[in-house]
Amino acid sequence: MDIALGAAVRIRRRTIGMSQEALADQCGVSFQQIQKYENGANRISFSRLVQISRALRCRVTDLMDVFDGADKETAEDLDLLTHMRTPGALELLSAFERLPPEVRSSLVNLVRTLTNQAAAAAAKEAAIA
Repeated sequence: MDIALGAAVRIRRRTIGMSQEALADQCGVSFQQIQKYENGANRISFSRLVQISRALRCRVTDLMDVFDGADKETAEDLDLLTHMRTPGALELLSAFERLPPEVRSSLVNLVRTLTNQAAAAAAKEAAIA
């Protein structure tokens, strides 16, 4: 839960173009503390969550939507948040969104091909070992 909430904070912060330092200043904590919240290393208290949501110009519930229900959609949301924590993922997504649709389609096909080739190579190596 701490990881999912931290990821939601990070996504919202980056979406509005705010740095960790700026968020930290508005919340009265160090930017290292914001890093710990975003990585799920430290639990965010409710009072701190209220401060963070005000600084991010959103409602507390906007950040906590990842916890609504335990259905498949929520699991997929949590999985997406985990993927978005991968270094470079948000930068890649931001750049991807700026590409023309035909270039996006070509890029997706290229990544699928590379992924399939990597999986085949890994399977071949596992069979040899």
